[in-house]
Amino acid sequence: MFYLALYVLLISGSDFVLFDLAWCFVYLGFLLFLPIGTPIVVQLLLGFGVGISLDMVFDTGGVHAAAAVLVMYLRPWVLRLLTPRDGYDAQDSVNIHQMGWQWMMVYLTLLTAIHHLAFFVLELGSFRAPGLMLAKILLSTLYTGLTLLIIQLVFFPTKRRKR
Repeated sequence: MFYLALYVLLISGSDFVLFDLAWCFVYLGFLLFLPIGTPIVVQLLLGFGVGISLDMVFDTGGVHAAAAVLVMYLRPWVLRLLTPRDGYDAQDSVNIHQMGWQWMMVYLTLLTAIHHLAFFVLELGSFRAPGLMLAKILLSTLYTGLTLLIIQLVFFPTKRRKR
């Protein structure tokens, strides 16, 4: 819930919107950084809970909830797509120090782009302004992905060596 509170209190302000085209949806970090072994039902409920909470705060009519649930529904498929050769361990988490740069970049880019595609298509309500929609999706994906990457580097612990 730290991500949700951070988003509502700090980042949702106009200071974190770039040129009215790029939004930073940092609350996605809460959903995307869940442990790999989290059951799908729990993921879907958390996605809906976070999304509907934001929809109630910002009066956005379910746009956040729909995009968050879609991301949580597709997350297991993306994790399977990115499964390392040796597979995941039961205690693995989504952590750049554990999974590596390439894995994290692909993971964040795919799921953030899916979220933003759903969000902005639902927000704009039509395909009448495809250039504007594409710009919002691309710039917001870059902005959010970079922010989540920085959060991973600063707040998530590095892999400790066993003694």
